[in-house]
Amino acid sequence: MTQLVAGVDSSTQSCKVTVRDAATGAVVREGRASHPDGTSVDPRHWWDALGAAIADAGGLADVGAVAIAGQQHGMVALDADGRVVRDALLWNDVRSADAAAQMVDELGREAWVTRTGLVPVASFTGTKLRWLRDAEPDNAGRVAAVALPHDWLSWRLRGYGPVDESPLGPDLDALATDASDASGTAYWDPVRREYDPELFELALGRPMRVAGSEPAADTVVVPRVVAHDEAMGTLTVDVTLPSGRAAPAGLLVGAGLGDNAGAALGLGLGPGDVAVSLGTSGTVFGVTGTDVLDPSGTVAGFADGTGSRLPIVTTLNAARVLEVIGGLLGVDHDALGELALQAPAGADGLVLVPYFVGERTPNRPDATASLLGMTPGTTDRPHLARAAVEGMLCALADGLAAVEGTGVTVSRLLLIGGAARNEAVRTVAAQVFGRDVLIPKPGEYVASGAARQAAWALTGTLPSWDTATATVPADPHPEVLEQYRAATR
Repeated sequence: MTQLVAGVDSSTQSCKVTVRDAATGAVVREGRASHPDGTSVDPRHWWDALGAAIADAGGLADVGAVAIAGQQHGMVALDADGRVVRDALLWNDVRSADAAAQMVDELGREAWVTRTGLVPVASFTGTKLRWLRDAEPDNAGRVAAVALPHDWLSWRLRGYGPVDESPLGPDLDALATDASDASGTAYWDPVRREYDPELFELALGRPMRVAGSEPAADTVVVPRVVAHDEAMGTLTVDVTLPSGRAAPAGLLVGAGLGDNAGAALGLGLGPGDVAVSLGTSGTVFGVTGTDVLDPSGTVAGFADGTGSRLPIVTTLNAARVLEVIGGLLGVDHDALGELALQAPAGADGLVLVPYFVGERTPNRPDATASLLGMTPGTTDRPHLARAAVEGMLCALADGLAAVEGTGVTVSRLLLIGGAARNEAVRTVAAQVFGRDVLIPKPGEYVASGAARQAAWALTGTLPSWDTATATVPADPHPEVLEQYRAATR
């Protein structure tokens, strides 16, 4: 008898649900719903979108297990009644940049790397808690628990929440997460695989306790960390979602993951595999069995969804670069790509430094974009389109070099994300990276990874699901990256 599992990708922009055959990974049905724009969002919108996406996917009545992968780092602060204290600050909200710098100064970069595998920047949850402490002390005083987006959604799906909105009420001790998401908070140690209470208190100014531990006065609850192959629990009651569709009692809810760990699991990445993901933002991440310590802070040494490590570099500007320049030229992504291929590699010296919304890597939250090398011969539509594609990919090539610099071996390079479907992006990637680029069949790999984890929790075995890839042969043009690096020094 076929067993079905569901995986959820609750990203910055939307919620996607995939229902799959647990044994083969074959897609049975899918659904999606949009999230509002912005870097500060009421989590209620994610809950509404989850309900709508599940309904669009035909519901969960015949599904044995579900797991949620979510955007990392978002600060979901809850009061004692299980209500959200304020809109969640998302990973791409940079208002905590000064707080991050203060925290680095207080302990030093090496101490942060040793204790958390990362150096605080505005993206991480801990810096947002410091911002809350300093900018909104009344709200900070109301905080009874701190969760991440996937933690909070899983908690709500299991029947918990505000007293008048959920069948099981505001049981904060039911909050749970996984290692991959916890490792992006800046108060969790991926080597010892446990929270660092001192770092949490350094951030919010109040002591923490792990959900399920002995209660203590004036402590703030953080979710317990569930093993990657286990589950947060099984629904004990029917839960009515905002769409009216029920999550039925008996449904197993997996540990869930951070979105990049979800993508790695969905792609089936193993040691030696590195993926470059081109969404609105960009990421470079791989899987390794060794600890990752980068004193520069460029590479964060997160945990993955299998018990290994997930070294990762994140940029704020990826596909958004194509959107901005495409909007300027009045073309969509496909037409922008056609224009880009009309100009030569290197765009005859035209370089776009693509820091349109500041940048996380390198850590320049207040930076702006720049266009260099403009001449009468390069100031035309094809050259500008080419510079946009190259600028986006060169920023990520620097990220790949940083990952390799930590000792990670790159045997296979995979290109994923919406922008990876563009022919020009694929062509230029093989030039900028100077190696074969594997293009997996288009798919929702974060949601797929969550579904694969759900199957693991349901059956006790991590299933092997095939991922078909095409190869773009290496076509090295080192001068493209060299001129980009000269422009960004």
